[in-house]
Amino acid sequence: MRGLEALNALWETLRSILPLTAILVFFQLVILKKPIENVKEFVVGLLISVFGLHFFLKGITMSLFPLGDSVGSNLVVLERKWLIVIVAFIIGYFGTLVEPALKTLALEVEEISIGAIPHKVLIHAVAIGFGTGMGIGIFKILNGVSYIKIIIPLLGLIIGLAFLTPEEFVSIAMDSASATTGPVNIPLNMALAMGLAKIVEHADPLLSGFGIIGLTSIGAMVSVLVLGILTKI
Repeated sequence: MRGLEALNALWETLRSILPLTAILVFFQLVILKKPIENVKEFVVGLLISVFGLHFFLKGITMSLFPLGDSVGSNLVVLERKWLIVIVAFIIGYFGTLVEPALKTLALEVEEISIGAIPHKVLIHAVAIGFGTGMGIGIFKILNGVSYIKIIIPLLGLIIGLAFLTPEEFVSIAMDSASATTGPVNIPLNMALAMGLAKIVEHADPLLSGFGIIGLTSIGAMVSVLVLGILTKI
């Protein structure tokens, strides 16, 4: 029975990858009329991506998601709200450093800028912003603050910073925010927020547990825009 469930899960992963692969192959062979250079390597890579994605998602479900939920549910034992916010910042910061999409983006930025924007500087700047957004989200859950009261000032801050920072950093900030919402941060931080929202008395998990990823993305954008201003100075 477990073997059948495992095969079904693997098939679902394969079904999610096959349509994209088929479209790319169709365009390459039929529309562009270009051959696939190394068919053997392509097939092996496709199989690796299917199994890799399958085991990664399975591992996230078995480890990070329940662990994040457990940590969030037990954060209240710290009693001091400022300490809980700091813990949330640390988790958000280190979770961002693991994101593969952010690393790829940072390396591309370093290459295009000819080393003017080192990839490590960008990664840590984004991680600081993401962690700050995570801390703000947890603060909101603990104190029952409305999202409107938090988002509007932050959006105003982004607009103001966008006029002050070099134009290239505005584009990098937008992409950095998207790159942080990857397969590590989303399950970990969502589980943390949901676990905490279920324990805090005045918090509704549906209203308080969701939306925290948006705050972390805004935090990442703010940090990159600030980095741009500092680079300009």
